[in-house]
Amino acid sequence: MELEIHNNRFTLLEEKALFWKEADALLIADLHLGKANHFRKSGIPVPSKPNDKNIDRLINLLQHVKPKRVIFMGDLFHSHYNPEWEVFGQVLKYFPAISFELVIGNHDILGKRQYDKHGLLVHPESIEEHGIRLSHEPLEERLEDQYNIAGHIHPGVLLRGRGRQALRLPCFYFGKKQALLPAFGELTGTYKITPRKGDRVVVVVDGKLMEV
Repeated sequence: MELEIHNNRFTLLEEKALFWKEADALLIADLHLGKANHFRKSGIPVPSKPNDKNIDRLINLLQHVKPKRVIFMGDLFHSHYNPEWEVFGQVLKYFPAISFELVIGNHDILGKRQYDKHGLLVHPESIEEHGIRLSHEPLEERLEDQYNIAGHIHPGVLLRGRGRQALRLPCFYFGKKQALLPAFGELTGTYKITPRKGDRVVVVVDGKLMEV
């Protein structure tokens, strides 16, 4: 699904990522890698399968899109160091032609040495290019000549069907001056948003995109 925003062209991807053509960059928000490991370390018995799904989808996406850059828009790793960080590092080594970048999010608490070790270019606050400003948290103050794309919220919408059926689905949200990306990672949940008139919302249903 193609979309033009602020004179920039974007492709929405079923994997809950966004490809930005002008920057040749793949935008991915809120992976929360290592979250399952973090839960198990805290005594919460969750399977490791979500970690495997995150890594598998990331690899498949990189092989398919072949971007020049990958920009992780915050909350790349869920919490303190655990072995999943090294698994992620091995993935990056298989794609030496790609520049991997991170806009720091509230969960990104690893030390500088860990990011340097895997060759991540770190942006402490935001990235601004071609009139597009990428941030982890949605910016409250937005400039007239910029369009803000953010993560953090894990946006979702509630769809209702017959017989009082209801289903909350992750979504891409595009407002007049700001967009929110769905969380890429498993075990992340969603936060229900209420679109305004004129906003565009695209949900991910069984690996397919649908505007609602």
